[in-house]
Amino acid sequence: MRPADAVTHLTPEHWERANRLLVRKALAEFAHERLITPEPEPDGTGFTVRGDDGLTRYRFTAERRALDHWQVAADSITRTRDGAELPLAALDFFIELKDSLGLADEILPVYLEEISSTLSGTCYKLAKEQVASADLLERGFQAIETGMTEGHPCFVANNGRLGFGVHEYLAYAPETASPVRLVWLAAHRSRAAFTAGAGIEYESFLRAELGEETVERFAATLRGRGLDPADYLLIPVHPWQWWNKLSVTFAAEVARELLVCLGEGDDEYLAQQSIRTFFNRSHPGKHYVKTALSVLNMGFMRGLSAAYMEATPAINDWLAQLVANDPVLKESGLSVIRERAAVGYRHLEYEQATDRYSPYRKMLAALWRESPVPALRDGESLATMASLLHVDHTGASFAGALVERSGLAPTEWLRRYLEAYYVPLLHSFYAYDLVFMPHGENVILVLEDGVVRRAVYKDIAEEIVVMDPDAVLPPEVRRIRAEVPEDMKLLSIFTDVFDCFFRFLAAQLAAEGILAEDAFWRTVTEVSRAYQDSAPELADKFRQYDLFAPEFALSCLNRLQLRDNRQMVDLADPSGALQLVGTLRNPLAVF
Repeated sequence: MRPADAVTHLTPEHWERANRLLVRKALAEFAHERLITPEPEPDGTGFTVRGDDGLTRYRFTAERRALDHWQVAADSITRTRDGAELPLAALDFFIELKDSLGLADEILPVYLEEISSTLSGTCYKLAKEQVASADLLERGFQAIETGMTEGHPCFVANNGRLGFGVHEYLAYAPETASPVRLVWLAAHRSRAAFTAGAGIEYESFLRAELGEETVERFAATLRGRGLDPADYLLIPVHPWQWWNKLSVTFAAEVARELLVCLGEGDDEYLAQQSIRTFFNRSHPGKHYVKTALSVLNMGFMRGLSAAYMEATPAINDWLAQLVANDPVLKESGLSVIRERAAVGYRHLEYEQATDRYSPYRKMLAALWRESPVPALRDGESLATMASLLHVDHTGASFAGALVERSGLAPTEWLRRYLEAYYVPLLHSFYAYDLVFMPHGENVILVLEDGVVRRAVYKDIAEEIVVMDPDAVLPPEVRRIRAEVPEDMKLLSIFTDVFDCFFRFLAAQLAAEGILAEDAFWRTVTEVSRAYQDSAPELADKFRQYDLFAPEFALSCLNRLQLRDNRQMVDLADPSGALQLVGTLRNPLAVF
């Protein structure tokens, strides 16, 4: 590829559109988080946001919906200074509102770099073939996964990926859908550990994943260097991580043959929306592979901790057992795709130099997660739940395409989805004090003719929490227990589900005229009541944690990233890091 060919997506037209879309999102989400206060125009035609200088103004029209959701019309936005019209430019927007947004001098340039990367990614998506939502539905699981155009619905800088050059973006970003072969390292057992769930043994597992021929090829490479394959464990590595980090930062390990590069495996993978997780395109029934990736994206370095990996399979087995043995969860059809095996490498010198949360301890580890493909029944297909918020170039949503395909009344379609996705979250919370991180990228929906049949939860070991300090857990599972203040516990539903997902889905369905907002939230209320009526033994918990309370705390995600975009949350005290600003009216309370 010639250097200029790598940036053909960066045209004036795409750049203008990408900036307009990003400023639209910034106005909407920052107003929602009360970082900015749009002033109503005196004639009632729209709103104005002023820059820090008092002279720069952004004017726009917007519909205000439940949960203080601002549905801003992108094409209505204008920017003026002293009455003179200026082009919309996202980088200028953040500089002009730097003080309002609380952007410190040391954070601002890195945040602008993340915004630039997010804009560049949007330009790439605008330059791709534009696929209608109804057509995307026909194209299958991975086409849907790589066809998403937005990323996290709340975060404005949601595709930073700092560390990727443009050629690496084209090779590894999920939306480019470029096939990837993973690099494999042999790691000396004195520094590496492999752990696995019940019934899994290292040798046979690796042979099943890699194939006999590849395992033998790797073993021959080691023997050719006078090394014994029995002394080593195999670790899959993101190609970026090998070229940019391990070959340099772990130079001592390579020189001492504690790490030996064996080359690429034979299977082709596709990067998923979480960017460091790969779906096996060559053999869809084989495991996903999740790798360490020392790239800064959405408030964190996306590494994987070797120490954390050790307990991962046990936590997954524990949760899978809980789900299988609970009648309500079983009835809902819920399943979890388990992280079945994990491998990690400990760099002893970096460990001596850092605390346990340091990115230097998260450079070399991997895990294998089950694929949902083998569990499909005839007529079923898969889609990431993030797709429900996807809107195509004509403004038509993927959720709307599913409703259309299902032939069901929109409220009935919604009810089926809620029973599959939302009821298991309620039951886990009330019956077990167990919460997930159930955003769109962490849930896979099983569909049949457009109807949601059941939900699959993923990303288990790093994302679940048991909030009961007295819960009896097996020793290897205890790390998922967390002390959470009583008044914050239900935010796991109010924030993660209502504010960060349903808010957008309800607004989009209403905007398309598919389902009125009142009908959406009434249906959520009815499903919530039906669940509570079905579990009278939990009545005390329902009273203690009131799902129908008049309001709940507004927890702000962008404020976390604007405050510290390298480490949004103190991992030692995640609930202590929350940015709570006022309250939101609970849309369930009115029903």
